[in-house]
Amino acid sequence: MTTEHLPDADTLRERALATLTTARDRTTLLTSCVEDPDLTAQHSPLMSPLVWDLAHIGNQEELWLLRTVGGLEPMRPEIDGLYDAFEHPRSARPSLPLLPPAEARAYAAEVRGRVTDVLESADFHGTRLTEAGFAFGMIAQHEQQHDETMLITHQLRLGPQVLTAPDPEPAPLFTGPPEVLVPGGPFTMGTSAEPWALDNERPAHRREVAPFHIDTTPVTNAAYQAFIDDGGYDDRRWWTKEGWAHIRRHGIHAPLFWHRDGGQWLRRRFGTTEVVPPDEPVLHVCWYEADAYARWAGRRLPTETEWEKAARFDPATGGSTRYPWGDADPAPEHANLGQRHLRPAPAGSYPAGASPLGVRQLIGDVWEWTASDFLPYPSFSAFPYKEYSEVFFGPEYKVLRGGSFAVDPVACRGTFRNWDYPIRRQIFSGFRTARSGAV
Repeated sequence: MTTEHLPDADTLRERALATLTTARDRTTLLTSCVEDPDLTAQHSPLMSPLVWDLAHIGNQEELWLLRTVGGLEPMRPEIDGLYDAFEHPRSARPSLPLLPPAEARAYAAEVRGRVTDVLESADFHGTRLTEAGFAFGMIAQHEQQHDETMLITHQLRLGPQVLTAPDPEPAPLFTGPPEVLVPGGPFTMGTSAEPWALDNERPAHRREVAPFHIDTTPVTNAAYQAFIDDGGYDDRRWWTKEGWAHIRRHGIHAPLFWHRDGGQWLRRRFGTTEVVPPDEPVLHVCWYEADAYARWAGRRLPTETEWEKAARFDPATGGSTRYPWGDADPAPEHANLGQRHLRPAPAGSYPAGASPLGVRQLIGDVWEWTASDFLPYPSFSAFPYKEYSEVFFGPEYKVLRGGSFAVDPVACRGTFRNWDYPIRRQIFSGFRTARSGAV
């Protein structure tokens, strides 16, 4: 859906309600599968208590959809500060006088009930915030992003399994070409037409890219294990100065949640322990680990621009599509999204989701680290508040692209940009490598 082909108000209203409902159903699943002590506990200093996320979701929805769009009086103004993500770091949130689970649920439900009324009479024209239902789409994306955060908390949580989902469909071992040539030349990066795109994805602009090769699929566990077996974590040659200091300081010798048992690697995944599957994309590696592997392999991480060209450029038209497979919204045959599964699909899966050049799994399965710092596009304009993107711009953060199995389609596009510190490993992150040149 682009601004050139916007549906009528009733269709926009139905889409907004459907995406908000999908997000809330997922929030309910993630917060109802454990008892209250697990909701109020902090399972890692890197993460908030689940009950904080639950009330924060409701508070942001109230701030933007009831107060700003609906013009209504505040429901609980005294709690705004408690759920301001910039006022209190995650490590400090357990000490705050947070709403208890039952009250947090009731608050979020009451907000949603009033939002439904606001949506019924919403005007999708007139202001940038309401145009094409942007505010409703922004809040649906916000909730889904916190749902992914809560799923990360579930992975960090110790204890028995509480979440279940079917595994991805088995896929034959991928035997296609290991890399794909992306031709040099200009392409359009970013978007000015996607109505629910966030500010850091805007505006569309032309980029010139030299020819390069990129891995057809993300790097697998088997390939990464070869790096480990070759002493990759003990060889300073492959690491940046900062990366080497980080892994030595923290005693890192494998991806997060891996441990060796005799002659095999095992991993913990949502409360269960299993043999590391060799054909899945590697998961829970930080940027330093991805960069070191690429150096060891005689390659490098792709830049953000290269990644997006590989994902969106159609050589037949010279244009940029919304997704690798075209402009249609994601479907189950295209990508592993939406917590439909609780693991990546085997490398080479989803041929229907391949780009015109033949690159697979660019959307879904694992977030992919790129070589790029998180920076604004030319003519960037913060909207609707600078704390969404602008305050994070700079060399401290590295860009990730493509989404993971934990990302909902509403919060995942060919232009969507994620970012995090290069030390982060609890996120559902993997990578693919690239090399320069046409030969």
